[in-house]
Amino acid sequence: MTSSRDKVEALLNPENIAIIGANDRPGSWTQRVWRNLQRYGFPNPVYPVNPKRQTIWDVTCYPDVGALPTPPDHLVVLVPAPAVPGVLVDAAKAGARSATIFTSGFEEAANPEAQKLGKRLRAVIEDTGLAVSGPNCLGNLAGKSKLMTITDDRPQPVAPGPVAIVGQSGGLLMAIKRTLEERGVATGYIVTSGNETGLNAADYISYFATDDDVRVIVCYLESVHDGAKFLAACRTARARNKPVVVVKLGTSAEGQKAALAHTGALAGGIEAFDAIAGAAGVARAVTLDDAIELVEYFLHAPLPAGVGLGGLTFSGGFRGLLLDAAARNGLSFPELAPETRLRLEEILTVGSGIGNPLDAGFAALGSQEIYLETARTMLADPAIDILLLQGEVPRGPGTQRREGNLRGIDELVGEGIAKPAGFVSMISYGMTDYGREFREGLPHVPFLHDVDKTVRAIGAVATYAAHCRVADEPAAPTGDGAKTVARLDDALARMKGPDADARALNEVDSKALLADYGLKTPAETLVGNVEDAIAAARHIGYPVVLKAVADGLGHKSEAGAVRLGLSDDDDVRRAYGAITASLAEWDGGVTPTGMLVAQQISGGLELVLGVQNDVDMGPVVMFGLGGVMVELYRDVAFAAPPLSPERARAMIHETRAGRLMGGFRGDPARDVDAVVDALVGLGRLAHDLGDHLQAIDVNPFAAMAQGEGGYVLDALVVAKVVARGATGPKDKPKDKL
Repeated sequence: MTSSRDKVEALLNPENIAIIGANDRPGSWTQRVWRNLQRYGFPNPVYPVNPKRQTIWDVTCYPDVGALPTPPDHLVVLVPAPAVPGVLVDAAKAGARSATIFTSGFEEAANPEAQKLGKRLRAVIEDTGLAVSGPNCLGNLAGKSKLMTITDDRPQPVAPGPVAIVGQSGGLLMAIKRTLEERGVATGYIVTSGNETGLNAADYISYFATDDDVRVIVCYLESVHDGAKFLAACRTARARNKPVVVVKLGTSAEGQKAALAHTGALAGGIEAFDAIAGAAGVARAVTLDDAIELVEYFLHAPLPAGVGLGGLTFSGGFRGLLLDAAARNGLSFPELAPETRLRLEEILTVGSGIGNPLDAGFAALGSQEIYLETARTMLADPAIDILLLQGEVPRGPGTQRREGNLRGIDELVGEGIAKPAGFVSMISYGMTDYGREFREGLPHVPFLHDVDKTVRAIGAVATYAAHCRVADEPAAPTGDGAKTVARLDDALARMKGPDADARALNEVDSKALLADYGLKTPAETLVGNVEDAIAAARHIGYPVVLKAVADGLGHKSEAGAVRLGLSDDDDVRRAYGAITASLAEWDGGVTPTGMLVAQQISGGLELVLGVQNDVDMGPVVMFGLGGVMVELYRDVAFAAPPLSPERARAMIHETRAGRLMGGFRGDPARDVDAVVDALVGLGRLAHDLGDHLQAIDVNPFAAMAQGEGGYVLDALVVAKVVARGATGPKDKPKDKL
C-alpha cells in the first residue's frame, strides 16, 4: 500500500500533468492552469485532454488519457461532477498516481444526488489508490517542483520557502501567501484541500513536517476529517520543531454552520480543539492577521520559557497600549527585580520610578550603547521571558540611529542570550523594498505589527511553548475493555423501547460502569416498592435522597423524579408517592423500573466530570464547575483520554473550579487527589469503551473536604448501539502516520 507521504510526494512532484476538460474559453480555469504552469516554468510535459479538440493553446490536444504519448502521472480534473469518478478509473488504469479535482457538486452540497456522487467518488479513490486533493478545491503550489495549478492569475513568486500552507479554502490561502510575501516571507507550498475526500490536512501536515525547507506549517481548518490522524501529524511536526499554526472556522454556532455548508462536515467545539490539538503541537490563531504574526515570530525567535512580558518603549502612549493589550489577553508585565531597577536607574541616570514596561523616552535612550545595555539588563531580569521593544522596519534610508538600534538588538540576541526579543509597532504598516531587504539582514528578531495582535500572538506562542516543554505522556493503564463493553451490552439488552443509534443508560447501570473504574458513589440501594424504600433508608441512615430509576430519564429534576433531605419514614413514603405521580404525567407517562435510595451527601463542592464525542477531536474528557453553574459559566477544561494524573491535575488548575478547590474565602480546601483519581478513571473508561461510547455526564460530582474523597451523585452514560464484535477499545494513536 502506498504511504501517505508517497501520495503527497506524487501529488506535488508529478512527472507530467494531464489537464482533463481542457478548453480555451477566455478566463476558464483550465486555461489559467495551463498558463500558470507555463509562466512559472513547470519543467515536465503538460497534456491537454478533450475529445472534442485536436489542438488547443497551440499544442496537440488528446482525446483521452490512453492516447497520451506517455502514461499520465497527475490529473487536473475540470469536468462535470458525474464524469469525475469515471475519469479517475480510466486514468488509474493508464498509470496515473495523483489528481487534483477542482470540480464541485459532491458531499459539500446538500442534495441527495450530490451526496450519492460523493460516496461514489470516495469509493473510487479508495479502490484506485490515487492521491487526490479535492474535490471542490482551487489547485496546488509547490515551489521546489515549479508546480502551480492554482487558478490565481496574479504574478507571484513560485519558489521554495520556509512556510507551507494547507486549507479547505483556496482564496484564504492565497491571501495568507500574499500577506506573508509583503512581510518578506516566502511560501514554498500551498495545498487547497477542498472536501478532503482523498488526502486530508493530516497527510499534508505529516509531509511538510519531513521537508527540510519547511519551518512553519499554516493550516486553515473548517473541520477535521480524522481526529486521531490529525493529532498524530501535529505531534510529528512538533517533534521536528515545526509549529502548526491553525486558523479554525467554527468558533461560533454560525461558524459551525458555515463549515457544514462549505465542506460537508460539522465543525467541533473550539474549547475541545484548543485543549487537544494544543497539546499535540498546534498554535491556534484567532484571526488570519494573528496567523501572520505567529509565523513572523516562529521564523525569527526561539520559544519563551514562560509568559512574563518585558517592554521597552519611547512613548508613554505606547506603554499604555501594551498594558491594556496584556490585560485584555490575560497576560501581564511582572514587576522588575530590585537589582534590575537599580541597574536601569544607573544606566539611564534617572531617579526612582523605573517600571515594566519601561518608558525610557528618546532622550534617556540617547545612544546605542545605552539602548542596548538597557535591553540587556531587562532581558537578564528573572521575571521577564520575552522582551517587546517599540520599533518597526524602516521605509527608506536616512534613519541611521534607529537602524543601528535594530541591528544591535539582533546581534544581542543572536550572541546566545537565552531569551527572545521582538520589535512591535503601534499599528500595522506596509513594507517597502528597502524595508524588506533591511529586514532580511536581521534573522534573530521578529518584527510584529500592532500591539493587540502582537500580544495575542505572544500568548499563543507561550501556550505552544508550554505544551512543548511537556513530554508526550504514556497512555494511562486501562482496565478490562472487553469486560466493560460486555457490561454495557448487557445493560443495553435489558432496555426497552424503540431502536435508536444511541441510548441513555439509567443511573444505576451508569454508576455501575463508573464504579468499575474507581469512581465512588454514596451508599445506595435500588428498591421496587415503598416499604423496601423505607427499610433501605433506615439501613443507610437518615437523611436520604429518593430518585426514580428509568431508562432514558436524563433530567430527573425537571421530571419531578428527585426528592432531597428526607429525614424519616413519613418523608420517604410521601416522596415515593409524589415521584410516582410526577412521572405518570411526565412526557406522556414514565414507568420507573425502581427507586434509588441514597445517602444524603452535604457540604461538597459540586463539579461536573464528563466525556463528550467532539466532532473534530473524538472522545474528550471534561472537568468544571457543576450543577446548574456548568451551563451558566461554562467554566470547563478538556483533555484527551486516557489521562495521566498530571494531565488531570492540570485540567483542574485551568478552571475557576480549581481555585475554589484550594479554599476560597473561608471555604475548606477540597480533596483534589480524589477528583484527579475520578478524572483518570473516567478517561480509562472512555478509552476502553471506544466506539461504543457517545457521552458520559457525571453531574454533580461532590468534592469533599481534604482527605474525605469525592462522590458521584448522579451519572448518565449514553451508549452507541453497535453490533457485538464491533470496534471497542482503541489503542492510543501513534505519533507517526
